[in-house]
Amino acid sequence: MCGRYQLTARYEEIEEAFDAEGEVDFAPRYNIAPTQWAPVVRQGLSRRRLTPLRWGLVPHWAPDTSRAGRMINARGETITKKPSFREAIQRRRCLVPATGFYEWARAGKVKQPYLITLRQTTVFGMAGVWERWDGPDGPMETFTVITVDPRGALSLHDRMPVILAPEAYTDWLDPRSGPQTILDLLRPREARELALTAVSDRVNSVAHDDPGCAVPVAVQPSLF
Repeated sequence: MCGRYQLTARYEEIEEAFDAEGEVDFAPRYNIAPTQWAPVVRQGLSRRRLTPLRWGLVPHWAPDTSRAGRMINARGETITKKPSFREAIQRRRCLVPATGFYEWARAGKVKQPYLITLRQTTVFGMAGVWERWDGPDGPMETFTVITVDPRGALSLHDRMPVILAPEAYTDWLDPRSGPQTILDLLRPREARELALTAVSDRVNSVAHDDPGCAVPVAVQPSLF
């Protein structure tokens, strides 16, 4: 599962990492939580666009937004079969910029948060899909992050977000990419590519969104 993540890079770094043009500026975020607004990258007519969308997918046919908080992730293994995602994976794919994501490991009675980052890259793109929902107050665009079985790469949780390599961004965003091309990209990163850091439990509260959420703490057992 990916239930919290961060995007602390400078705006210019994000634009450069994804070769995207932004519509609005984004302040550094240390604790992005479900139902909050965050930037995603989509393919525009001439170039990639960086746009704020709401985290928690609302299918275009949904009667309301009540289930959005439970639609923050989509399982890569079944995404082409689930009614909520099967149209979006074909036509509305996006990249979700991040500098790290959080998972929790139980240590006795306490759940210790960990920040997971890439060792060689500061900003990376998580695979996502998006939808447009036309509600009574106007249209709302939402997204979800695709997850897969980590297969030993990450022992904190039985799911992890798909982190795409930069050379895969074009195929992922291209609406002409075939189903097999897309499914082949839905795989976990290897353990050697990931770095885990035990961090402050300040991140546990969605009310906190500051550098204190990512402050390292001493407890860090080997979890690979």
